[in-house]
Amino acid sequence: MTGKQQNLIKGYSRYMKLQRNFSANTLAAYANDIGKLLAFLEAEDKDPVTAQLSDLQAFAASLHDIGICPRSQCRILSGVRTFYHYLLVDGYVDDDPTELLESPRIGEHLPEVLTLEEVDRLQQAIDLSKWEGQRNKAIIEVLYSCGLRVSELVTLKLSDLYLDEQFLRVTGKGQKTRLVPISPVAIKQLQLWFVDRNAMNIKPGEEDYVFLNRRGAHLTRTMILIMIKRLGQEAGIAKTISPHTLRHSFATSLLEGGADLRSIQAMLGHESIGTTEIYTHISTTTLREEILNHHPRNIARHEAQ
Repeated sequence: MTGKQQNLIKGYSRYMKLQRNFSANTLAAYANDIGKLLAFLEAEDKDPVTAQLSDLQAFAASLHDIGICPRSQCRILSGVRTFYHYLLVDGYVDDDPTELLESPRIGEHLPEVLTLEEVDRLQQAIDLSKWEGQRNKAIIEVLYSCGLRVSELVTLKLSDLYLDEQFLRVTGKGQKTRLVPISPVAIKQLQLWFVDRNAMNIKPGEEDYVFLNRRGAHLTRTMILIMIKRLGQEAGIAKTISPHTLRHSFATSLLEGGADLRSIQAMLGHESIGTTEIYTHISTTTLREEILNHHPRNIARHEAQ
């Protein structure tokens, strides 16, 4: 890689850090993707600053040719668009050649969701005689009642709880904070957990974390994932579930209950309404199943068969 290319990537990474507040791992992934573009352009004897739409389309085609899946192609091309936006803002280019650059179409992936009955079965599978039983029950209730990301749950602090007002202050992606309502049921489960938590020996520096392990330190994402997968198996739930499944279930339940997309977007902390719109597809799928199973015309047809 030439010195000019290295300077472009450094400037781009600095821009991304300042504009998006991404983590070091995310910044490294974006820089790696742009490295692919620069390597391709160098092999074609093209300068990224003077590259045209046709050059970028050829790069997109090369991603397909070397077997990169459509979803990863979309991610890489998204980074390319951001890279050229940086070049435009910093004065390297006068026009953005990515304005008409298209990404490959990918099939819509609808995430698994749990019914209320299945969430109840998850909680019933918890052994409350064990030390961590009430903690795990509170975790599931908070995930389902508030729609938190697992990363938001493990970093939740006591100082973020406004239980009298029935709100949580949540720090999401890009260190953006939002207020999320918390249900009375979730508050009750938290208060029961606090009885056990107050009897613990907590490590110095960990005192403000809501959820702790038996050694008095805050939990990790992996611990939550393992716990929920194990409970799903013990509850006899055949679906592939994770902490994110409870977040999807929260959003789908709100939509089916009549909440509008903008409200759901705010509670989930989605930057784009497009991300939230996937729940309309889930709700439509559920509606179709309900019609097929319960509409009298379909019932009559099944009986005739």
